Amino acid sequence: MENMTKGIHEKYCSECGSVINAKAEICPNCGVRQQSVSSKNRLAAALFAFFLGGFGVHKFYMGQVMMGLIYLLLCWTFIPSVIAFIEGIIYITMSDEAFAQKYC
Repeated sequence: MENMTKGIHEKYCSECGSVINAKAEICPNCGVRQQSVSSKNRLAAALFAFFLGGFGVHKFYMGQVMMGLIYLLLCWTFIPSVIAFIEGIIYITMSDEAFAQKYC
């Protein structure tokens, strides 16, 4: 039986569940075309970071719940607001491909 642990540059086939290359458009095992639908939007993440980042909303949106809770607990210090502003700039300047590879 083959190793079913997914590596950093791999994904699971949406049909058969086999581990395939992350950039594969068609699964070599079952032949099904893979959907490349991103669950997170770079612009939405940046807007959340700019306007609601002090409360960690962008972290919750990105699926980083623990970081979101830390931002929420420390929001009274305004430190999360500064960090979120910087993260918003990073999200805006990133390409869609780089954003998808890092956060999706």
